[in-house]
Amino acid sequence: MRKRTVIGAGLFALVLAGGSAGTANAAAAPVHHWGPVQSTAGHGGYAKADVWLSDFDSERFTVSGTLYDRDRHSGHCGYVRARFHYVSGGTGWAQGRYTCSSRGGTFKLSSDGEVDRVDVRVCVLNRKRNTLHNCHTDVIKASTVANWPQ
Repeated sequence: MRKRTVIGAGLFALVLAGGSAGTANAAAAPVHHWGPVQSTAGHGGYAKADVWLSDFDSERFTVSGTLYDRDRHSGHCGYVRARFHYVSGGTGWAQGRYTCSSRGGTFKLSSDGEVDRVDVRVCVLNRKRNTLHNCHTDVIKASTVANWPQ
């Protein structure tokens, strides 16, 4: 899978606008397209997330994108959650997000400080039993993103 860096027109406009509010928003804007993270396949399907990342040197790191429910069972939904590994030490989980739509739903997960690693976990959520199944985690490190071709 090829990873690429993308700077959107919205980010460019914020940088041109300048000022403290523009700089703060631009720092957390998604600029790296990590790509798809998909749960393992179960008997009824899977969940899939298209993931975008902000810069790792941002004060507030964000993982955002679109989450899709690809499971045929009506009570099963797509679920995404991120675990942030802070530069100062320790970890923290963002609140999980889910969607039961095959057309997808957007999500945005944010850290409480600067991070050097994030674990993006995608699962199938069984809403009737409130359990997660077929989870897959992508470990994303700052060193990996820093070595992407420019």
